Amino acid sequence: MSLFLKSMAVVLGLYLLGFVLFAANLPAAPPSVGRPDAIVALTGGGARLDAAVALFERGAGKRLLISGVAPSTTKKELKLLSRGGPRFDCCADLGFQAADTHGNAEEAALWVKAHRYKSIVVVTATYHMPRSLQEFSARMPGVALTPYPVEPEGIDLREWWRDPRALKVLSGEYTKYLASTVLTHVFKA
Repeated sequence: MSLFLKSMAVVLGLYLLGFVLFAANLPAAPPSVGRPDAIVALTGGGARLDAAVALFERGAGKRLLISGVAPSTTKKELKLLSRGGPRFDCCADLGFQAADTHGNAEEAALWVKAHRYKSIVVVTATYHMPRSLQEFSARMPGVALTPYPVEPEGIDLREWWRDPRALKVLSGEYTKYLASTVLTHVFKA
């Protein structure tokens, strides 16, 4: 076997091992989020918004940022979709600038800085949480981040190896996570 093939086999082996570790160590929602300054919800699924608004309406955080909202969406529409209450009316902010996870982190960082928050709960899909936390921590050093992962609808992440859709979603997200790891470390230096 040539050196090139041996090298490729090692790289592939490391990639597969990393993927299995990534999939096996996805975070679970904590029993409690404590007393954070705020909540940031990343759009991309109704369950994310529902979970963030429910946490917020139960008293977690002073404000809620919903990042990555489509420009045509109104606060009234989001309130109805997520069953928001009185806290949503006064203290929920919509972010319209973010188009991806990197943009979510930038949008949230500006919002966190403007409000001088020191701790936030990040609400997104379970499979999306590792990359989101990586992007957020790179843009908000010193801010305590509490993950609040939400199980995506229609995907079985507990037995991902048996679900072709879960396997596809996780492998795509793992590749994005690796790219994010490289980019956040390159631009940090």
